[in-house]
This record gives sequence, C-alpha cells and structure tokens, in this order.
Amino acid sequence: MAEQAFQVDLRGVVDLLSRHLYASPRVYLRELLQNAVDAITARGAGGGRVVIETGGGALRVHDDGVGLTADEVHTLLATIGRSSKRDELGFARHDFLGQFGIGLLSGFLVADEIEVVSRSAKGGDAVRWTGRSEGSYRVEPGERDEPGTTVTLRPRPGSAELLSAPVVAELARAYGALLPIELVVDGVAVTGEGPPWQASHRDPAARRRALERYCEELYGFTPFDVVDLEVAEAGLTGVAFVLPEPVSPTARAAHRVYLKRMLLAESVHGLLPEWAFFVRCVVDAGELRPTASREALFEDELLESAREGLGEVLRQWLVRLAETDPPKLRAFLRLHQLGVKAMALHDDDMLRIVDRWMEYETSAGPMTLREFRRRHPGGRFTGSVEEFRRLSAVAGAQGVGLVNGGYVHDTEIIERLPDLDPDARLARLDASELTTTFGVLDPAAELALRPFLAAAQRAVERLGCEVVVRDFDPASLPALYLTSRDAQFREELSRAREEAGELWADVLGAVGATTGVERPQLVLNYRNPLTRRVTALGDGGPVEPAVQALYGQALLLGHHPLRPADTAVLNRSFIGLLEWAVHPPEAGR
Repeated sequence: MAEQAFQVDLRGVVDLLSRHLYASPRVYLRELLQNAVDAITARGAGGGRVVIETGGGALRVHDDGVGLTADEVHTLLATIGRSSKRDELGFARHDFLGQFGIGLLSGFLVADEIEVVSRSAKGGDAVRWTGRSEGSYRVEPGERDEPGTTVTLRPRPGSAELLSAPVVAELARAYGALLPIELVVDGVAVTGEGPPWQASHRDPAARRRALERYCEELYGFTPFDVVDLEVAEAGLTGVAFVLPEPVSPTARAAHRVYLKRMLLAESVHGLLPEWAFFVRCVVDAGELRPTASREALFEDELLESAREGLGEVLRQWLVRLAETDPPKLRAFLRLHQLGVKAMALHDDDMLRIVDRWMEYETSAGPMTLREFRRRHPGGRFTGSVEEFRRLSAVAGAQGVGLVNGGYVHDTEIIERLPDLDPDARLARLDASELTTTFGVLDPAAELALRPFLAAAQRAVERLGCEVVVRDFDPASLPALYLTSRDAQFREELSRAREEAGELWADVLGAVGATTGVERPQLVLNYRNPLTRRVTALGDGGPVEPAVQALYGQALLLGHHPLRPADTAVLNRSFIGLLEWAVHPPEAGR
C-alpha cells in the first residue's frame, strides 16, 4: 500500500512531546502500557494480559485487548490528537487512561519507527501500521491469529539503553506493578496482588507490618504511623505514612499517585492541604484527571474536593489519637507541632487538641494551655519570644503567670481560645502592668531617695527613660527596663525617624505627634544589694555612670535593641566607673 502523510506535522508533534510535554523519554513505556490496558478494558472480557519482550534489537508490547480494524487504524493513528477511544469506540472517558494516538506517539521519543500489528475482536483480518518520525505512515495486511495488538519499537542511536532488558523491567515494575491485569516482562511476572493497602490480612498487626515494610521500600523510613485514606467521590484509596522526623512546613510534600492503578508520578504536589506536610502518601484514584503529560494532577473542583477529603481523614486520625492514645499523640505533637498548629487556626477540634495536649513554655515551666489557665486564672501571654525571656522570671516571681506566645501560630491560637470557651481568654501582657505588682518603698525611704532619683533622672533623661525605685523579686536582678506597647511603638518610631530621609522623617514625626507621652521605665530593684549601694551614693559619688551602667545592663539582660545613643552611654558609663575605681576622689587628696 502506498505511504500516506499524517494529517498533522508529525515532526513538530514529536518535538513538542520531547521538549515540552514529557519530562523524560522514560515515560514511553508507561504510554504503551496505558494503551494496552485501555484496549483490554475496551474488550470488557475481564482480566487481560500484557507481555513485554526485549532482545533482538527491538522492544515488543503484546496485549489481548479489543484490537483495531483497518478503518480504526486510519482514524485513530492518522488523525493524531483528535481521536480517542472515547470518541471512536463509544466508551466514557473515565474507562480509559488516555488518548491512544498521543500515547503511541511517545514511542518516537526513543525510536524513529513504530510498528503496530492489530486484530480487532469485532472480526476481520489483522492489519499492520508502520509510522516514521519524519512524518509518513503506511497500512498493510498483518499477521496475528488472536484479537489484540503488538507494538514494536527499535531504538534510534543513543536510545538503546532505554529499551534494554534491565531498564524495561525497572520501568514496567514502577509503572505497572499494581495493574489489575497480568503483566509479564521477558517471562517474569511483574504484577502481584494489587495495592498493598487493599491486601487482605486477618491480623491487623501483620497488615501494619506489611505497610511499614512497603513504606521502607518506597521512602526509606519506618513511619511513625500509618493512616488509611479514602475519598469515595474521587474513587481514591491509599495510605498516608506519618514522617518519623520533623520536617520543615515550607517543604513541598510529594506523593506517589496511581490512576486506575497505573503510576502517574512518584512526586505529585498538591494532593493534600499544605498543612499536612507531615505525611507522605501513596494513593490510587479512579476519577481524578491527569494533566496532558500524565505526570501531574489537573487542578479542578474534584481535586480540590479530594484534597479537602484527605485533610478531613488526617484530622479525624488526630482526634482519634487524642481519644485513644494520648502518649502517642504527645509524641506526634513534639514531632509535627507546626502542622497541627496550622490546622488549629481554622479547626475547632484541632484547637481543642492543642489546648489540651500541646505543651507551651510558661513562667512556671512547660505545660498545656488548659493546665496553665487552671493554675493561673489571671494569666497573661507575650507576643514574642524575646519579651517572654525578658519578663518570665520577674512575672513568675510576682505570681503573674506568663505564656510564651511568640512562636509560629501561638499568638493566633491563644487569641482563638474564646471561640471554644469564653472563659478561656488570656490577655496579652503589657510590660508596664508589672510595676503595679512591685512593692513600693515606705514613705520615709522614698523621701530619703528623692535627691538620688533627681540625679538618676538627669543621667537618663536624654535617653527618653523614667527612673523609679521599687522592691521586687528576684532580688538578684538589680534593674529592669520596662516599656509599654505604646512606649515601644514610640521607640520604634524614633529609630525609624533617625534612619529615614528628611521627607519620611517629617511624616513619621507627624505620626509620633498623635501618640501618647508614656515613656519606658528603668525600674531599680531596692531589694538588690548593689542597687541599694548605688542609691546610697552621695553628691560626690559616681551616680551618673552607675545609673547609666544599670540602664545598659537592663537593656542587655532584656534583649532590647540598642540605639546608637544607648551604646554611647553604655561605653561612657563603663569608662566613668573605671576611672572612678582607679582614681577615686579620696586618692587625689
């Protein structure tokens, strides 16, 4: 029969496939397997067999599917991309894995010629179709006794390894090990009992061990736990393996996805909600749509619904763990607390788990939020880790319970607690509140300290700070620098004005003019022996450098940012005290 030309620019299509559609030429075997499985499905006889043979300089893929008539060969293989089994054979799209023509053309990724010999189950003689990558094909009588199809590829120079026996066996196992048909490569059976999570086990413990071994083979780790997955509307079943080690929540989780038990890809993104970064999944779906390359999932409403369904399964697993195995839940929370916190921002059940089981850093040691509220009905929380470290010891000594809300999601979670119970409210700490819990000096001592306080105020006046003397624990702390949220805002505004240009400095100045006049406080601890000695310095003593040194130490101990003026004062106070120690006034007399 005379050669004919394809009804497309085949060379352009092959270039498109290799450069833009498929990530690797290795997918050619998956496409041939998909065509074979589609043909078996179309025949509808149940079961089916695909035999792959290597050797003799060629690769042959035999199936006992529905086969093609001569007319179908012309229609399906000549008009590439328009026709599919859905169109020509009258079957619904979900019965098949892909389009026959485009899938067959993937053979041109590794070969310059594709030969198809097919005999239709409808009857008629066998037909041979031979297509070439330069854009021509021919159809002629073929030889085949039984219905089905054989596809033959001969590697082009440089592609022989991809069609070699070891590589073909590896690809067949990767793509087709779970197929519901008999798949044989060079006489060795590839398919087994189907998806491991569907294997029947009378003993749940034996099933668990089998799935753990499966995870070890696939991912190289023994899972913390195994969660069965099912989303009926997507025809999805599978397992989620909970990672046994912490992982960054920003890492994109990749999952192994099969469509109708044919491997789609080993690293599919977007299958689960972003917060579920602590699991790796293996799933098989019957209704999800692949992208054109069949290497990822098509983003549509069904995938979004499946994603939500899988998230719900994982959420229920955590709730069940809280009810049945609290120690295991605590171990999980220590590993993957960020994922659970992310869920708790929107999910009340997760918020209850966090409230009841997750330990927080508090001024009284690690404890859950629920336990903290029980012990400290008037407790407070800080919005930053630095503020907690700065004030926890002082707050605890005054009997004020303090929770560290400075880690990721913690403040939002604490502020969401009243959604569960209005009585579960915790107020954010304003550091200036602590001064109300400190002891005040008796009137006589306060009167005696007035000259010192006046001198101390002069020492730090240009730093925008107010000096007060109080009596508080811990006694080992000589001074404490406290700033309210309003005062902190003014400090940040002042620093921004210093660093900004003239225009923005004027704008920031206008903003600052609208704020209050409350200033940070340097609280000197009269219970501290060193502080008492400083307050007892007379007119001839180094009051100014001593107070400035206490100011600098309070900034450093509290992890406050140092402005250039603060650094300069700290240096001057050190030099001043050093000079006083080396040359006290008495030495000069």
